[in-house]
Amino acid sequence: MTAALIDPTTHKDWMMPHSFQWYAGLGSLTGKYAYPWNSTITGPDAEQIFAQEVAGMVPGKKVLDVGCGHGDFTIGWSPVVQRIVGLDVTADFIHTANSTAPANVSFVTANTKIRLPFEQNEFDCAYNRKGPTSAYPELTRIIRKGGQLIALHPGDRLSPELSILFPGLYGPRQEGTPVLDKIKQRLDASGFAEAEIETVLSTQYLHGPIDIVRLRCFGQTSAVHEMVMESSLPEISRIFAQHQTVHGLPTTVEYYIVRATV
Repeated sequence: MTAALIDPTTHKDWMMPHSFQWYAGLGSLTGKYAYPWNSTITGPDAEQIFAQEVAGMVPGKKVLDVGCGHGDFTIGWSPVVQRIVGLDVTADFIHTANSTAPANVSFVTANTKIRLPFEQNEFDCAYNRKGPTSAYPELTRIIRKGGQLIALHPGDRLSPELSILFPGLYGPRQEGTPVLDKIKQRLDASGFAEAEIETVLSTQYLHGPIDIVRLRCFGQTSAVHEMVMESSLPEISRIFAQHQTVHGLPTTVEYYIVRATV
């Protein structure tokens, strides 16, 4: 007889992932937006594709990074850009970013759901690396005509296998394509001259049972992690061992890459 897996959302400290509260909690805990689980990606790597395209777009430009997190990715472009500004809603992320910013890199705290603190045509281009789509309407104002946007967004299929293998711990599989639908809606309403969306599918191999917990409890308090570990780790380990390969436990990962021109 198998043991039931605990539902972490029942804990009093559970925060809705990617809510303002969740980002603020992650910022106060670590000061960074960084995945805590260990995994290997095979097949097309959407993050690598995105980074290569950004590398071709930003040299010599005035650039905006939408949803910059703690700024490591932003700062990495400082040797080649004219100027780059990172924007994020989480003040603790921006504090971490500003602590190591070179002269041509700056960071601001701002909410993309309201008017952004930039002038019309202030930037030559922008990129959005897993940041908010709510910025899109403002980008057509602050990016010069003919300027580009490249964006990377987690898709609608993010490890759906885990809902089947670990019921209770993970919620039911999501139906439809609400993420893709929202991206299309935002792009259509923003007035870009051209826009396209590419879907990139790959396989992620999670390395161990603890990574199943880290993925599910990303951004949650230590109390939530401890509850899951204490009540369900033996059963998680049993299921993991039953379905793992030599590379780890395989899951499907989907990303959307947006390419748009103002």
